[in-house]
Amino acid sequence: MAGQNTLTFTDDTFEKDVLSAEVPVLVDFWAEWCGPCKMMTPTVDAVANEYAGKVKVGKLNVDDNGGTAMRYNIRGIPTLLLFKGGRIVEQRVGAIGKSEVQKMIDSHLS
Repeated sequence: MAGQNTLTFTDDTFEKDVLSAEVPVLVDFWAEWCGPCKMMTPTVDAVANEYAGKVKVGKLNVDDNGGTAMRYNIRGIPTLLLFKGGRIVEQRVGAIGKSEVQKMIDSHLS
């Protein structure tokens, strides 16, 4: 389901893949049953391809990885969190357009 540059994050790998990453990481919190989440998939995949090598982009299924979703107080999905240096630097809730996702990322690229 994910694009070739779109990663899959889990409770078990979140620390290593997201919090300890050398580059900014965009995490899409989603669920299989969520219509707006499915609408975001092509956008997330396109952003993952465009920013390959500069930003890690991935998805975390909240139904399968409730620990991480609870840790970050995810109440509505889709939720996009941008992490840099292990901290949240941007957050958006709800389906948003590609240009909005790019704006989230661009302001945090050095």
